[in-house]
Amino acid sequence: MFTLKTLKSNIKITHFVAILSILNFLFFHFPFFKFVFNNLDYQSFSGITIIISLIILMLVLNAFMFYLFFSISSYFGKFLLTLFFIINSISVYFINTYGVILDESMIGNVLNTKFDESSSFVTVKLFVYLIFFGIIPSIFIIKAKIIAVPWKNFLKTISITLLFLLTIIFANASNWLWIDKNSKTLGGLAMPWSYSVNISLFYAHQYQKNQKEIILPNATIKDNQKSVVVLVIGESARSQNFSLYGYDKNTNPLLSKIPNVVHLNATSCATYTTAGVKGIVSHSDSGDLYEILPNYLFRNKVEVVWRSNNWGEPPIHIKNFQDRAFLATNCKGEGCNYDELLISGLKEQIQSSTKNKVLIVLHTSTSHGPSYSKKYPPQFETFKPVCNSVELGNCSQAELINAYDNTIVYTDYILSKIIGDLKELKDYKSTMIFVSDHGESLGEKNLYMHGLPLSIAPKEQYEIPFIVWTSEGSKKVKSVKSASQYHVFHSVLNFLNIESPIYDENKNLFQ
Repeated sequence: MFTLKTLKSNIKITHFVAILSILNFLFFHFPFFKFVFNNLDYQSFSGITIIISLIILMLVLNAFMFYLFFSISSYFGKFLLTLFFIINSISVYFINTYGVILDESMIGNVLNTKFDESSSFVTVKLFVYLIFFGIIPSIFIIKAKIIAVPWKNFLKTISITLLFLLTIIFANASNWLWIDKNSKTLGGLAMPWSYSVNISLFYAHQYQKNQKEIILPNATIKDNQKSVVVLVIGESARSQNFSLYGYDKNTNPLLSKIPNVVHLNATSCATYTTAGVKGIVSHSDSGDLYEILPNYLFRNKVEVVWRSNNWGEPPIHIKNFQDRAFLATNCKGEGCNYDELLISGLKEQIQSSTKNKVLIVLHTSTSHGPSYSKKYPPQFETFKPVCNSVELGNCSQAELINAYDNTIVYTDYILSKIIGDLKELKDYKSTMIFVSDHGESLGEKNLYMHGLPLSIAPKEQYEIPFIVWTSEGSKKVKSVKSASQYHVFHSVLNFLNIESPIYDENKNLFQ
């Protein structure tokens, strides 16, 4: 046993890494094997074989890697394993509490999260995980007296372990298809490799993305008609909670009474903010870094303003990028603590433009969890009781959905205010387009929030609202069965009457 008595005596490196591998397995891999049991027939021979093989592989492979770290240097090994146990404890808290998977996209969410957002996740339960699964094991790791092994023994241990691992892998050749099919999820739940590998992948792909944009062909403005598009990027809004889409609770009391409001069935291209926002402002579903909508229009002499109360935007190269700090200096009233900040002085900014073609982008954060009840002013708490905890599993689903539905009621109010402002701009043909970056899970299938790989994500995380309003006398919306986020780029070009070689009529929503 690994006890206080053990710490006072020397311990062989092989015994020590075996103990750490077992602790790592017991503390941090319940979600991993829960997924395995839920996705195969564990009573069949092949199912039993996969489970036993995964247990053996995980124990031996982790012990093997830990052995390599400690063989380099006991100080290096202790530092790395201490770091692993602490990060593992935090990671498993989020996996158990919110049902997330630490794949590359979720790592991107974590690394792009700002302090004021991340602080909303801090709970007593998080500290319990950190202390018992992270700090206490780290004390044992730091204080242990480890006996180094001669190089001859090191090479012998490495060789035998590699041979054993290869034997297990090839013995499971018939199960490779199942493992490959679920590799992304399994990899996102295996500690500590889920985040350590995916952090490396994230930064490697970020380096590629930060390369210079591929410039799109020049565009031509075809008339001098004053036209304005207000593109509202929603945050974590799912269409099934909008009464416009048939939801039985009246979450759209204002929009439902406004003429010329059209709602379209739509899906997002991803389940996380950075990819969802990029999809909304891209002309096609391409892995290449093409010029995005605001940059493209700004370069082609359109007045472009981006107002943000969120994060995760792709690189934006325009004159008027206005973040929360900038907007707050000219905003007064309680609404400035919420997304109403984005519409303060909006009409005046449009009127002050010296150009005939205007694009305003408003990047909201209204429905982002877990603190849904903190995302709207008190007077918008229409549905009660609400969930006030960031540990969403501690609330009843009714309370959680009530809090989320109130964010939709507030969104309805903001959109109606934007439409009201645009109606007063008599000299302009105007449209408001609202499309969410992705959806949100609210406890269905014991999942919360968003970020699962699109291939396995439930519909709640990718079925999104796509709402369009047009002013009297301007273009009307086509009758279409469904839309995607990639419709935004081409619809904006059409509404502003901008001609471009990359324009795709099949992705235009206007008549």
